[in-house]
Amino acid sequence: MTHSPTLTLTVRRPADSIAVLEVAGEIDVDSVPVLRSRALELIRQGSPHIVLDLAPVEFCDSSGLNTMIGILRYAKDRYGSLSLAGAPPHLARLLDITGVGHLIPTHATTAEALRRIGVPDGAPGEKEDL
Repeated sequence: MTHSPTLTLTVRRPADSIAVLEVAGEIDVDSVPVLRSRALELIRQGSPHIVLDLAPVEFCDSSGLNTMIGILRYAKDRYGSLSLAGAPPHLARLLDITGVGHLIPTHATTAEALRRIGVPDGAPGEKEDL
């Protein structure tokens, strides 16, 4: 588990090349460096397909959206992908209004995102303590 004062990240790996990064708390200018560095580290470690589980997100500002776009670009440069899952209503609206939801695939649940990537039955995988 990776933690900042306003953000907690938990990783699980349902398949070799896929990591689910559960994001809890606030995604803002102070916490995005933690999110960015952890996601890019997972990609460098051999999980180029990242699913951000956003269900526990309480707040997200424009720096969070910009970070998601940066993670997407980094993943695509390494033949990977970024998917968003479980965005709460306030974040889903922000993704829709800004167009980020059209740029990055969004799904109602993590299991749905995993199925779209090709993980059978949206396998949950094991959590990693960081």
